[in-house]
Amino acid sequence: MPVLPAPSAIRTPSHRRLRAVSSFWNRLRQSPLTLLGTAIVVIFVLMAIFGPLVAPYSAVDPISGMKQQPPSLAHPFGTDNLSRDIFSRLIIGSRDIMSLAGLGTLLAVALGATVGLIIGYQGGWLDDVALRLFDSLLALPATLLALLLVGAVGPSRESVLIVVVIVYVPIVARVVRSAALDVKGKAFIEAAQTRGEFYGYILFRELLPSVLPALVVEASLRFAYAIFLVATLGYLGIGVQPPSPDWGLQVAAAQNYWSSAWWMLF
Repeated sequence: MPVLPAPSAIRTPSHRRLRAVSSFWNRLRQSPLTLLGTAIVVIFVLMAIFGPLVAPYSAVDPISGMKQQPPSLAHPFGTDNLSRDIFSRLIIGSRDIMSLAGLGTLLAVALGATVGLIIGYQGGWLDDVALRLFDSLLALPATLLALLLVGAVGPSRESVLIVVVIVYVPIVARVVRSAALDVKGKAFIEAAQTRGEFYGYILFRELLPSVLPALVVEASLRFAYAIFLVATLGYLGIGVQPPSPDWGLQVAAAQNYWSSAWWMLF
């Protein structure tokens, strides 16, 4: 007669998810700085998702008779030179910058990981040609390269998205390639080759899980830098265009009024 497992040994999918969440929370509590960083990221993500629903005022419509009013209970961050509520513009503007940076990073990581896996596993002349191409792109600072690309295609949301992808694909690809080089000679890769597994299976079922830790770290870094890049392009006036509540645009507009309306820049 088969022996049935004890009730405590039976784990449903919901129990496993609960244990995973509990384990993740315990690890976070052991690192206060990581917990603080996670909380900040969660706040900004929630602000980007629900900001337009909770913002007290419109991001683009002026409020009659409220030009350059200092911070108050009705307007915690004051109003700008066009009588718009800065607090509302900050909240609503988070969606633009987070969505552009997030989607651009996602596309760059997906494309860069695919290219990095291919050249890392394939090697040979393809690896040499790809590295020389990446070196030529990385020879320029990211901001300067972004300026050249936006100048070529024109300022718009779509051009900013394309710029983020083009700027960060070579960086992600080089990181993934380096990790793939350390793994492709392992026994389990050779076993997959011996079994006659097809090319895509080896790349994405054998190699990718092994390089995933490095890819996750790189993706988080690229996302942070993408936020600065999107805001920088907006500040320079070649990214998202007015009247969008882009954070970079707001800083650029506020710097002209720092002496008469300091709260706009702050």
